[in-house]
Amino acid sequence: MLKEFRDFIARGNVIDLAVAVIIGGAFGAIVSSFVKDIVMPLISLLTGGIDFTNWFIPLKGGTFATLKAAQDAGVATINIGVFINAIITFLIVALAMFLVVKSMNAMKKKPAPADPTTKDCPYCFTSIAIKATRCPNCTSELTK
Repeated sequence: MLKEFRDFIARGNVIDLAVAVIIGGAFGAIVSSFVKDIVMPLISLLTGGIDFTNWFIPLKGGTFATLKAAQDAGVATINIGVFINAIITFLIVALAMFLVVKSMNAMKKKPAPADPTTKDCPYCFTSIAIKATRCPNCTSELTK
């Protein structure tokens, strides 16, 4: 069983998947920081100073200036702004992954077109084998 486990781990697909998960986690952290530290402040500036992270609905009575104040008071909240940040983060990650996959597909070698295996008879236009010297349909002798 130990040998089977070693063979499973040593397969290329498992190692590739592990590397992809690690890089994906690091990429996710970069995108989260990008959204939180760059995109959301710009959106806040464009919307007149609205801070999305403090858009929340307390489920218990009371008003709180910030989400942190509500959470410190032990009040359950619906965090609309945090959800909006998560949606923006997802859209940026999805766009980045789309661009990566699109560029990888563009770099792939396109297979060469296959050599033709048939040709048309110039007299009756029947499809015949490329090496044929006589048309099996009209029995014309083919010069090419």
